[in-house]
Amino acid sequence: MDATLTGAAHALPAPMDQQQLWDGFFKDHYADARLARKVWEHSAITTRRGVVDPTSEDISSWGTAARMQRFLAEAMPLGKEAVGGALGDAGLDPADVGLFTVVSCTGYVTPGLDILLARDLGMTDSVQRLHIGHMGCYAALPGLGATADFVAARQRPAVMLCIELTSLHVQPTTETARSGSPTSEDLQQMVAHALFSDAAAAVVLEPGGARGMEVVDVVARTDHATSDHMTWDVTDLGFKMGLSPSVPDVLARHAKPVVEELLGRHGLAVGDVDGWAVHPGGRKIVEVVGEVLELPEELLAPSYDVLRDVGNCSSATVLLVLERLAETVDVPTGGTVVAMAFGPGLTLYAALLRRRG
Repeated sequence: MDATLTGAAHALPAPMDQQQLWDGFFKDHYADARLARKVWEHSAITTRRGVVDPTSEDISSWGTAARMQRFLAEAMPLGKEAVGGALGDAGLDPADVGLFTVVSCTGYVTPGLDILLARDLGMTDSVQRLHIGHMGCYAALPGLGATADFVAARQRPAVMLCIELTSLHVQPTTETARSGSPTSEDLQQMVAHALFSDAAAAVVLEPGGARGMEVVDVVARTDHATSDHMTWDVTDLGFKMGLSPSVPDVLARHAKPVVEELLGRHGLAVGDVDGWAVHPGGRKIVEVVGEVLELPEELLAPSYDVLRDVGNCSSATVLLVLERLAETVDVPTGGTVVAMAFGPGLTLYAALLRRRG
């Protein structure tokens, strides 16, 4: 018996216009530095979501403890909405859940969201829980693999929640960034501040299932030689992103071999895939994947659309892309979808899904 995605839902904080974020906060934050403005103009984002809108609340000087307290307050209602919606979409009750997986790299509390949300949603006191933390943007896919393994082995439903509140980690600016002579580290922060967004996304998996997307396989690849290209450091002022401009080049080397490994296990080739859910870490990331796999741009539309409309929501993003794909792409019964995501390590994950019913 297999594990099938039978329900999905998401919850988003209030929208924030990308240009207004620049005009109302980041323009002054970076003293209208030319490079920062250029990064903003080329983000390919029109709207982002945030539990903190820096144009009305500047938390860049907050300590990590205060940010974590805010994470708990904001994450609970978003998590309830996303998980409740996914269970409703699958036609399940919270008491049916055998495993509750929570994925996040942007906030930590103990007791964790897995315990607190299970309690408030009405899951049983015997529900098993799994927390996946600090893996970054690709974490939804190893989370999906582990959750699917539970469902297949135990023959019980499970739900996975990815919740990321990146707006809690705006960093203070530096003198070099404001002077117009930014360092490489300053540039990385400019890019992070222009891309990242907040979201909660949840999926339900059930054993068998007449309809939905079957989780067929998951593969991973970590390039240890480039582990410093993408980092997520815990500091006294929240979590700080390290993001090398060489990341697209590394992905260009590995994306095709990883996909070919995944598909080759099942006698498939790139041309056999009906839908692609590529994590839009940024516009260049999606472009590179499309180039090396020789994908028509229309197959990448769900990724570009989510980037434009929501931004990069770390681990939740690929689930949002899968939702958008389900709404816009007619995947036939027996057809396949490949989901891909990338993050610290430098790590690539890819999952093969097959349409049932």
